[in-house]
Amino acid sequence: MPHPSAQVTAAEISRIAGVTRATVSNWRRRHDDFPAPSGGNESSPLYDLTAVRAWLATRGHAAATNALEELRTTLRLHPRGSVAVAKLLPLVIAAARRIPDELTALTELPDADLVTHADSSAARVADSVPGPEAVPFSPEDTAVLRALALCVRDEGGEAALGVLAERELEDTAASGTYVTPGRLADLVAGLVPGRPARVLDPACGSGSLLAAASRRGASELYGQDSVPVQARRSAVALMLAAPDTTVTVRIGDSLRADAFEQLTADAVLCNPPYGDRDWGHDELAYDPRWAYGVPPRAESELAWVQHALAHLEPGGHAVMVLPPATASRASGRRVRMDLVRSGAVRAVVALPPGAAAPFHVGLQIWVLQRPEPAGPERKSVLFVDTTVAGVTGGPGDAPTSGVTSAGRRGGGPNPGSPRTGRTTLDWSALSETALTHWEAFSEAPDDFADEPGAARAVPVVDLLDDVVDLSPARHVRVSRTDVEPAELAREADEARRRLIARTESLGEAARSTDWHAAPGSSPREWRTATAADLARGGALTLLRTAPETREPYAGVSALPVLTGMDIARGTGPTGDPTGLRTESAPVVAVGDVVVRAVAGGGGAMARVADEADEGALLGPQVHLFRPDPSRLDAWFLAGFLGSEENIAAASTGSTIVHVSPGRLRVPLLPLEEQRRYGEAFRRVEELRSEARHAAELAERMAGLLAGGLTGGGLVPPPGAGGPSSTDPATHASDASA
Repeated sequence: MPHPSAQVTAAEISRIAGVTRATVSNWRRRHDDFPAPSGGNESSPLYDLTAVRAWLATRGHAAATNALEELRTTLRLHPRGSVAVAKLLPLVIAAARRIPDELTALTELPDADLVTHADSSAARVADSVPGPEAVPFSPEDTAVLRALALCVRDEGGEAALGVLAERELEDTAASGTYVTPGRLADLVAGLVPGRPARVLDPACGSGSLLAAASRRGASELYGQDSVPVQARRSAVALMLAAPDTTVTVRIGDSLRADAFEQLTADAVLCNPPYGDRDWGHDELAYDPRWAYGVPPRAESELAWVQHALAHLEPGGHAVMVLPPATASRASGRRVRMDLVRSGAVRAVVALPPGAAAPFHVGLQIWVLQRPEPAGPERKSVLFVDTTVAGVTGGPGDAPTSGVTSAGRRGGGPNPGSPRTGRTTLDWSALSETALTHWEAFSEAPDDFADEPGAARAVPVVDLLDDVVDLSPARHVRVSRTDVEPAELAREADEARRRLIARTESLGEAARSTDWHAAPGSSPREWRTATAADLARGGALTLLRTAPETREPYAGVSALPVLTGMDIARGTGPTGDPTGLRTESAPVVAVGDVVVRAVAGGGGAMARVADEADEGALLGPQVHLFRPDPSRLDAWFLAGFLGSEENIAAASTGSTIVHVSPGRLRVPLLPLEEQRRYGEAFRRVEELRSEARHAAELAERMAGLLAGGLTGGGLVPPPGAGGPSSTDPATHASDASA
């Protein structure tokens, strides 16, 4: 049976045609012959790609705007099964080795010659890419072969590889296939001492960690992944990034079917799957890799840890990205105890949320070392907390130096935005903090100087208690005795100065506008329109993400998600992309108005998206209003959409109150008057932000003072209701009296 044509979203149509999504929305409303939806739902319709391209051709948009989109579109149009992406992946290597003129010449070959050339090129590199036997190309593959050659010529091999992997992931049952960000991969590779030659990643994914190892001089790279497209993608990506390096990648589950059973590597880097209860607990119960105890069924991460150690040369290092629960779950206590007692655990580094997927979780990096026979005794474990050092523009404008009441070093103020609570990762500071402390500890563990609130070397004997909790926050937090009284007093004075500055900013925000009463004896009245009416008239576009899928979607890997909680708290996007599909998740742009889909719980209901939100996926409990700036002011729209009365009138439900976006009403005012209201709403949001941060700083200062007083580092000021003398004898005699 012929395969039906592929379906595309409005966002994909905009990319194919090289126009904005607002333009696509206008086409849908104003042209009766625009293709009708062939699938999806009312909020996220899908369109037949063949029909869309035919319609675009009548208006001069027959081809995609660039080679990347042309390849993506050609793959969507190609009948599934007639040309597997697995066949095309080796051709990326062959094409990348050619100069642009040669690639152009390939696209001009007759169909038969092009197929012959593709078969021979794929055969030459077939042994380097894991997978089934090569299947010959056919004449019906020529369109995608030409599109691939042009994409490599114009966009490069890495870009073409990404499109091919994206397409195959859509057609497989793979889930949870996240990409390890490049900056995190560089940090993980940098934590391996020296320059290891042989490096293994037993869950290599897209190959980010092995690529980082190659940048540090590794000459032999070994990878394995249970998802075939990921293994093939990793092999191709590594050969593109490190052409002079020996690359060996295999397909398979490393725990159940280890492809490198006899390999001992200088280093192992790994970001394994998390929370997998079907990792082979029963069938691997007597596996010789469990030198530190059989991992419990719920502790797949500890199985990966021991797998990594089993593949190391004595003295070799493994660096792994793990979820924080691995350090503290009760079920893993005995395995953690043996790992610590043997000296296999050298360091644990806490990362701030947002470092890698899942973005709402603060992951950890474990640095392990395989014990050496008769090697040196390892008496301590290093704990490093980068959760504040790696964040800029944090809530409350934490001090730029010194120890706060939480005992951590903070980032400087960020006064440029009304919502200064937005946080972004400072990878330079984060990496420097982790690497500096680890290098100092590696060189002289017994002489390591603790930095309260940031790093501490904890004796092994102190870790072997009833819980064996290896969470860095538990061990590096500041004790009251860690800070000298003079330093504590300086911190208190700095906190007071910042609080005063913030309260002055709050006063300025409150005084920024003279608010006047509306003329007359009654409030102003105006005509209004619903958001649905405005959308039908083209003044705005209303978008919402479709419901989550039951299984994680592999195609979403590196984009954060803007959630309703982010709007309420005034933070940047912190949501997890698991469960969202790129087909139905709009991407937030600057100037969009986002509104929480569920009312209640306190906090703002709406805001205008800025640079911190740009590029994030829209969460499933958020409505997005994209105004036409020539007809609607964004701040004006956000102010009225998020008003308490408007939300109440457009909501349904009692326990859970859902907001119906189309029922929200907006006054019909000239654009110039909208801008006056919009500026006023912007100042109101600035006032709210300043008040929130002032409260945070006040709470922080109060905690610092209370801790200093109870810890003995601070004493009450003279005249504070008691004797001014600080002589302990005087106070003792007063107490006895």
